[in-house]
Amino acid sequence: MNVLVTGGAGYIGGHMVLALLDAGHKPIVFDNLSTGFRWSVPEGVPLVVGDIGDYELVLRTLQSYKIDAIAHFAAKLVVPESVTDPLGYYLNNTVKSRSLMAAAVAANVKKFVFSSTAAVYGNASDQPLGEDAPLAPLSPYGSSKQLTEVMLRDVAAAHDMRYVILRYFNVAGSDPAMRHGQSTANATHLIKVAIQTALGMRSHMEVFGSDYPTPDGTCIRDYIHVTDLIAAHMLALNHLDQGGESLVVNCGYGHGYSVSEVIETVRKVSGKPVEARFAPRRAGDPVTIVANSDRIRSRLGWEPRHDDLASIVDHSMRWESMLRERNLKL
Repeated sequence: MNVLVTGGAGYIGGHMVLALLDAGHKPIVFDNLSTGFRWSVPEGVPLVVGDIGDYELVLRTLQSYKIDAIAHFAAKLVVPESVTDPLGYYLNNTVKSRSLMAAAVAANVKKFVFSSTAAVYGNASDQPLGEDAPLAPLSPYGSSKQLTEVMLRDVAAAHDMRYVILRYFNVAGSDPAMRHGQSTANATHLIKVAIQTALGMRSHMEVFGSDYPTPDGTCIRDYIHVTDLIAAHMLALNHLDQGGESLVVNCGYGHGYSVSEVIETVRKVSGKPVEARFAPRRAGDPVTIVANSDRIRSRLGWEPRHDDLASIVDHSMRWESMLRERNLKL
C-alpha cells in the first residue's frame, strides 16, 4: 500500500513511517520541516517538502505516487500556544486539513487515518472517557481538532471515503530499537522535560498547578507509549484496507498518573534529582484525562505491549541521551 504520511518527519509520524516499512508498505513523507527533521526520514523513503495547505502540490503528490491511503499527523499541538495564537491553530490544523481532504477527494483517495486528540473532551467529569462522551474542548487546539473531525465525517459521507479517527491521550516514549524518538529541542512534553532536567540539560522544570482536585494536587493524564499508538494506526489502516467501516477510537491505556508521579518515576529510572518548581495553572489544561479504550480493543483487536510508565520513561531517556550525543557531534 502507498501511504502518504503528513508530518512524517516528526515524532509520531516518523514512527508511523518505520511501522509502514516494517510491514512492507511504501510510505511517502509530506512535511514542511517546521518541527520535523530531514535526517529522521529513512533512506529510500520519498520526502516531499511542502505545506499541506498547498492544494496543487498535495494533489500532484497523491497522483504521482498513486497514494492509496493518507495518515494525517501534520499539526500544531502545544495547548498553551493555541490559547495565545488561536488563528494560527485554526489555520494550520483545520483550514489546511480541509485543503488536504479536498486534494484527497480529487485524487480519489478513499482511506484516511486522522491523528486527533483527547483534548476534544475538555474537562469531563466522567472518567475514564468513552468516545461518546460530550465534546467540550478547553483550548483552540482541541477545538481545531474537533472541527477537523467534523469535516472528515462530512467529507467521507459525501465522497465514499472511509476513515479512522484516533483520539490520542498523552504520547511518550520512543522506538524500543532507538530508530526514532522525540527530537524537537523546545518540546513541552512532560516526560521529555523531566528527563532533560534529570540529564542536566535544564536547571529545573515547572509544574503548572498544585491545587487541582486530585490526590496530590497535580493533573492526571493517561500516558501511552508511541509504539503502542502506532500499532493502533497500523490496525486502523488494515481495518480500512479490508473494507471496514469508519471509526472513532480512543488511544490510551485506561489509567492515569499525576504530574508528580511522572516526575518521581523519572527520578527513580534515572537515579538523578529532578528539581520541580510549582507555577500557576496553564489555560486549557483539564484536571484529569483518562481513556476508556474498550472500543479500540474490541473493534481493532488492539493489545498494547508497553503499558508501563517506567519502560516509557526508560525508552525516552535512552533516546534523549543518544540525541544529546548526536547533537554534540554536529
